[in-house]
Amino acid sequence: MEKGSAMSTEQPTRLGEPLPAELLDDAERISREELGELQLTRLQATLRHAYDNVELYRRKFDKAGVTPADCRTLEDLARFPFTTKADLRETYPFGMFAVPMDQVRRLHASSGTTGRPVVVGYTEGDLSRWADLMARSIRAAGGRPGHKVHISYGYGLFTGGLGAHYGAERAGCTVIPASGGMTARQVQLIQDFKPEIIMVTPSYLLTLLDEFERQGVDPRSTSLRVGIFGAEPWTEEMRREIEERMDIHAVDIYGLSEVIGPGVAQECVETKDGLHVWEDHFYPEVVDPLTDEVMPDGTSGELVLTSLTKEALPVIRYRSRDLTRLLPGTARPAFRRIEKITGRCDDMIILRGVNLFPSQIEEIVLRTPDVAPHFQLLLTRRGRMDHLTVQVEARSPGVGPERRAAAARAITQGVKDGIGVSVEAAVVDPETLERSVGKIRRVRDLREQ
Repeated sequence: MEKGSAMSTEQPTRLGEPLPAELLDDAERISREELGELQLTRLQATLRHAYDNVELYRRKFDKAGVTPADCRTLEDLARFPFTTKADLRETYPFGMFAVPMDQVRRLHASSGTTGRPVVVGYTEGDLSRWADLMARSIRAAGGRPGHKVHISYGYGLFTGGLGAHYGAERAGCTVIPASGGMTARQVQLIQDFKPEIIMVTPSYLLTLLDEFERQGVDPRSTSLRVGIFGAEPWTEEMRREIEERMDIHAVDIYGLSEVIGPGVAQECVETKDGLHVWEDHFYPEVVDPLTDEVMPDGTSGELVLTSLTKEALPVIRYRSRDLTRLLPGTARPAFRRIEKITGRCDDMIILRGVNLFPSQIEEIVLRTPDVAPHFQLLLTRRGRMDHLTVQVEARSPGVGPERRAAAARAITQGVKDGIGVSVEAAVVDPETLERSVGKIRRVRDLREQ
């Protein structure tokens, strides 16, 4: 990738090269032992803050028979109860806030498409720390002071746009707040403003790539050097397609609105081997989603996160529903890594006794000619049997009926051979599948309808 291969403060770190020491912040230099001491101090303060100021946590702790004073080691956290999205919805809108409203400087919220929205509040200190973490993430991804950052995450109540915006400014970058939509205009802005970084969902980046090619512009000729992709799971196959088609470094960023937004964990461009969790602010655990048992590092399970520095809305053992495993740090040795999110506990489909995840379907779609990586899984019931239809968009309007039928057959056979279950596949017109804030809703369960 010649556009981003030279080593300077103006270009991203080359694969295998460490970040220049002057761009590391103090927390990135500490040892694992120092980090553990800091985590325990912050964890004890967070547990006390939550217990003293949030009624739900007080009830939960009391029911579990624990108090903040019972946390004497990091391992003691496993004695405390989990927090779920249902807890935040049941206390809608501000019942989980641990500070008075006159200390809250901003509100964000989830879309609420599956129930009441989850509302998150931030104090002035929370916003400053969030900007610091996003700046750290952008530097780890290869961003440098003076770079222009094209932000195609949605703005508004969604945390992606504003989280990236203030982090890029904190990192000394120039922000292009494009938000989502108006794809043709975004392509033009990238050509005119010549940004080095783009922050966007991976599925919308593929839409931008298609628009570049529709306009007759080679995506590899742009000024972009790094893409920071988050807000939805994506596979190594998608990374390879993006990097090949656009000649950029594609790196992963992770976050949840309930925990803070983007910036909980970040992949480093010099290794691209998983996301380093910023453990000075978030304590990660991986638990067995069925037994709730804490799993040892290296074992797959559900990611659980505890905030260590949040003031307005501390979260204790928040169940992310994301599936991954914890690994030792590499590019940032003090911070453990999580693997790319392989799926979600609540996205797993049990089809006629076979477990499958959207990420498995994505791998098959990505290697199928004539289709784009935009797909949706429709669950229906035919008689007494569950039925799954894989709807996938054609690569372009020019893909005719015969090629669409061949692609559908290839997907059907790929699922049968690779996963061991029979499905139906349908190739639909480009840009026809339902999208939300730049993301495609992967699973639609219509069985009750």
